[in-house]
Amino acid sequence: MSFLKTYEQLSWEGTQESIATKQASDVERALARPAGALTLDDFQALISPAAVPYLENMAQLSHQRTVERFGYTQQFFSPVYLSNVCSNVCTYCGFSALNRIPRKILNDEEIAQELDAVKALGMDHVLFVTGEANRMVGVPYLKKAFAIARERFSSISMEVQPLDQADYETLIEAGLSAVLVYQETYHRASYAEVHLRGMKQNFDYRLETPDRLGRAGIKKIGLGALYGLDDWRADSFFVAAHLRYMEKTYWRSRYSLSFPRIRPHEGDFAPKTVLTDRDLIQIICAYRLLSPEVELSLSTRESEVFRNHAYRLGITTMSAGSKTNPGGYAAEKTSLKQFEISDERSPAELAAMLRQGGYEAVWKDWDATYDGRAVPAEATA
Repeated sequence: MSFLKTYEQLSWEGTQESIATKQASDVERALARPAGALTLDDFQALISPAAVPYLENMAQLSHQRTVERFGYTQQFFSPVYLSNVCSNVCTYCGFSALNRIPRKILNDEEIAQELDAVKALGMDHVLFVTGEANRMVGVPYLKKAFAIARERFSSISMEVQPLDQADYETLIEAGLSAVLVYQETYHRASYAEVHLRGMKQNFDYRLETPDRLGRAGIKKIGLGALYGLDDWRADSFFVAAHLRYMEKTYWRSRYSLSFPRIRPHEGDFAPKTVLTDRDLIQIICAYRLLSPEVELSLSTRESEVFRNHAYRLGITTMSAGSKTNPGGYAAEKTSLKQFEISDERSPAELAAMLRQGGYEAVWKDWDATYDGRAVPAEATA
C-alpha cells in the first residue's frame, strides 16, 4: 500500500471544481472547527476564492495555534549544496543536465570547509542538498559526507534524489534524521511537460518516496510542491491529502511542508501560474489550521519584507544565510546557484529581527542523543 492508491482515487479536475464552488458558509464552518478537527473538504474551503475575505481571521487563528504548539520560536537552518551535477532534464531548474554550466562535486576537504563555515554561523544541524545524480553522489558519497558532518552537528537532513527503502535504512544508520522530497506538481501531464529526461521522469516512483521513508523509520519527512508548475490551489490540496495520509499511516514520523515559488535561474522557464504573496499567506494559514503538528518552512527564496511579516502566521522554520551553490559558504561564488536568493540577511541579522518581535531563534532540530549518537564535543562546550 502507498499514497499512489489514494492519489489515483482523486481527480485533478474534480478538485479544481470543488475548490472553485466553495461558499462563505464552508469557510466559516472550517474556521469554527477545533484544532486538529479539520477535514480535507475544510481545507479546500480555506484555499478557495471564497476564503479571501476571511484571510485576516485565518491569519489570527493560525498564529494562535502555532504559538500554542511551538511557542514563540523559529528554527534555523542553512542548506549545504554538495553538488550541482544532475542527470535529469527539468525545464525549471538551474541544475538541469542540458544547461551548459560549470559542474562541481565537493570533495571531503571542501565538505569539511563548508560545514565549518556553516557551524560558524551558529547552526547545529545541517541540510545536505545535491542535484539528482545517483552514480556520482549516491549512497557511498552521502555516507562519507555524513561521517564528516557527525563530528560537527547534532542532526543531519538531506534533499537529494529519491532512493530505495534499503538505501534510506543504510543512511539512517549512518546518522540521517530527516529527508525532504517534493513532488514538484501532482498533475501528471504538467509533471511530464517539465521533466524531460532522467529518473525524475518516473512520477510514481517519486510519489511513493515518502512511503519508503516512512517504512524505513525516518524521524522527519518533508513534503511540498513547486508553485508555478500548475494550479496552485489544486497542488496545495494534493499536498494536504498526501500529508493527511502520511500522518495517519506513519504516525511515528514528524512532517514538514515548504512553499517554494519558482525563482530566476540559469535557463528560460515561464511559470504556468503565479502564486502571489497573498495567496502564499492563504495556503500557509490553511495548512496550519489543517495540521497543528506540521512544521512549516519559509526559505530565503522569499523577500526580506515578506518574511518579516509572514513568519508570525504559522511558520516554524526559516532558512538563513543560504548559499545555493556548492562551495558557496567557504569559497565564494565558484559555481552556479540553483536559484536566486531574495533574503540575503545573515543568520545573526535574522535572529536579531526575531528577538525584536519577541521570538527566539532555535539553531538545531534535535540533540544527537535523540538519534542514539554522542553529542559533538563542541556542541557541549
